[in-house]
Amino acid sequence: MQAGTDKLVIVATKGIDSGLSSVAFTIANGGLTAGLKVAMFLTSTAIDLVRKRGHELTHVAPLQPLAALIQDFQKRGGEIWACPPCVKSRGYVQADLIDGVTIVGASALHEPIKQGAATLSF
Repeated sequence: MQAGTDKLVIVATKGIDSGLSSVAFTIANGGLTAGLKVAMFLTSTAIDLVRKRGHELTHVAPLQPLAALIQDFQKRGGEIWACPPCVKSRGYVQADLIDGVTIVGASALHEPIKQGAATLSF
């Protein structure tokens, strides 16, 4: 992480079938606790994490259920961005996703990186 940055962008590619999705949101919530501005950029099968009712299908003990992790992340100001081609390739539209998710291209991801945001990938 660059000195002085308060931004973290996490790129998630793993979906409801992977425990890494819960790990990604646990670390994202930890970033918020540490005072960082955190955004999650979801691609590939990670789109299913924010499909309505999709996030209810994953719980990796001893972590909190994925639905609770996502709700906590959003409630505390975390942003969730969904890759447009990844949403479209699954036949989803905005109405299929949980409230608060923004379908937005990679430029949204690049802007905080240009400003010095740290990045993680799962």
